[in-house]
Amino acid sequence: MRCTIQFLPFERSLDIDLDDDPEAGGMTLLEATRSVGLPIASACGENGACARCGLMILEGGENLEPETEREIRIKERNRIDPELRLACRIRPRNNLTVRATYW
Repeated sequence: MRCTIQFLPFERSLDIDLDDDPEAGGMTLLEATRSVGLPIASACGENGACARCGLMILEGGENLEPETEREIRIKERNRIDPELRLACRIRPRNNLTVRATYW
């Protein structure tokens, strides 16, 4: 099974083969963003503590796991827009279209 991530406003996309490493849980959205050469902020070593990797999910968000209480608290503590999702916490399983507020 595959999914595609579109990065707007760029004409960049990434196809992820979800069967490559099912035991590892797959690539995070943060890793996917970096793999297409786009800048994405992260100061906590991808531990979900800094909330700087927040991305707007434009399409496909309904297929994501719901936000955890931890993700909500981290965004509140770091004054991150509640509509953004932390890219280090998301492992895409379906097609997504995303954008960062600073691209």
